[in-house]
Amino acid sequence: MIVVGKALSGGYYPVSAVLSTPEILGVFKPGDHGSTFGGNPLGCAVAVAALNVILEEKLDERSAELGTYFLEKLKAINHPKIKEVRGRGLLIGFELKEKARPLVLKLQELGILCKDTHETTIRFTPPLIITRAEIDWAVERIEKALNSI
Repeated sequence: MIVVGKALSGGYYPVSAVLSTPEILGVFKPGDHGSTFGGNPLGCAVAVAALNVILEEKLDERSAELGTYFLEKLKAINHPKIKEVRGRGLLIGFELKEKARPLVLKLQELGILCKDTHETTIRFTPPLIITRAEIDWAVERIEKALNSI
């Protein structure tokens, strides 16, 4: 079972969905489960438009390609504070040997928004339309931030 949200509407309208097999979702019969905004026509139209953009612009393929590029660039940073870099597509985890918050704050000063999680991990989730030049720009700032904290 997968629960999806934000990207389903391109971030413009609150839309979410539960995806699964008929065997799992088939346990619900009409009237068993309800939702305040379930089946909202505007939300559904926005979701369909966002899904069409994802398909037409091949954003899944782009995520795989640029995620690999970003991961390679991050893994090439040789810094003693880095414990591990991992990811899939453009969902990237950057684990440090120390608390991540100071680096997150320094990156914010340098124009990069990211999220610290589990104290030592930074989560990078760039947009699917990011370019190689923007990734290079970010990696330069990540190196600069690592060297300044």
